[in-house]
Amino acid sequence: MSSFENLRIVDNFYQTSLFFPMPTVVISTLCEDGSTTLGPYSLVQPYYVAGKDYYAMLLSCRNSSNTAQNILRTGKCAISFVDDKPKAFKECVKLSWPGDKPEDKMPKCQFRLEKSMVEEETGEKRPMVLTDAIQVIECTWVRELDHAENDQPGELNGYEPPYHDFNGITSKFGAHFILKIDKILMKKKYRDAIINGVKAKDFPALPVDYGYRDSKNFWFHRKTRMRAELLPMRQASLESVRYAADRADDTIRFTDEALKTILNVPRVFLPLVLKGCVDWAKENGVELIDETHMKIINDKRSKEKNK
Repeated sequence: MSSFENLRIVDNFYQTSLFFPMPTVVISTLCEDGSTTLGPYSLVQPYYVAGKDYYAMLLSCRNSSNTAQNILRTGKCAISFVDDKPKAFKECVKLSWPGDKPEDKMPKCQFRLEKSMVEEETGEKRPMVLTDAIQVIECTWVRELDHAENDQPGELNGYEPPYHDFNGITSKFGAHFILKIDKILMKKKYRDAIINGVKAKDFPALPVDYGYRDSKNFWFHRKTRMRAELLPMRQASLESVRYAADRADDTIRFTDEALKTILNVPRVFLPLVLKGCVDWAKENGVELIDETHMKIINDKRSKEKNK
C-alpha cells in the first residue's frame, strides 16, 4: 500500500499539481522602438554547464509574451536576479499580467535600470539590466539549434505546426529558448565571496517562488539562515591518481605533491581536472606541474584577481 495519493496532471503541472520551488528572475528584452521592457519568470535554469565551447541557460515561456516576441526578433535578453524583499516581489507580480503592453506597464515600473555591460564594451544595442539586481546573466539566443533560425515574431494567437523539439517555437502557445551566456555580472560583495570562499553569511537573499496556485496569490519564500553540510571525503590512492595523470598527456608530468592536492576529486571528474591542469601547463610553458602550480590552477578566479 503506497503512502502517497495520486494527483491528476494538468496544464501548468509545476504550479497546479506540485509544490515546485523555482527562482524568481526579471528578464529584460528590447522592444521594436529600442526601449527595454521587463517580464518576471521562474521557468529558467542552466542548460549547457560543461563540455561545450559556451555555456547556456534555458527559458520556457508563452510564445506570445513580450519577452518571447522580442527574443524571436532580436535574440538578446538579460536575466536579472532580484532580492527577496517583499517590495521587489510585489513589483515582479505587478509586471506579470499576461497581455500587458510595454508602453502601459513600464512607465509604472519601480525597478531602476542601467546600461548593459556588453553594450558598454561593444556598442551593440542590448536590453538594460536591473540596477538593484544581485546578479545578471546577459544572453544571446542560439537560433540555429533545432533549426529554429527561421522562427519569426508576429503570431500572438498561437503558432501553427511544425514545431521544434527543444528550441524556438515548440508548441501552439509555447516557446523554449537556449540562451548562450555572454556575461555574468555580479555585485562586488557577492563576487568577492565567490572568489575568496563562500560562508553562510555570504549567500544573497534570493526568493524561492512556488508559482500561481489559488487563482488569487503568487507565493514566495524568503531566505533564512543557510546550513552547511560537509561533503563526504573519499580519498583516492596516490597510485590511482598517478595512473590517470600519466595518461593525461604525453609531455606534461605531475609531481607527487601536486597530485596529492587532488586526491579528493571524485573519480568521475578526475579526467576533466587533469585536462584543465594540462591545458594550463601548455599555456604557461610548464612541463612539470608541482604543488605551487596546482595552487595557481585551483584558484578558479586567478585571472580575475590579477585584473
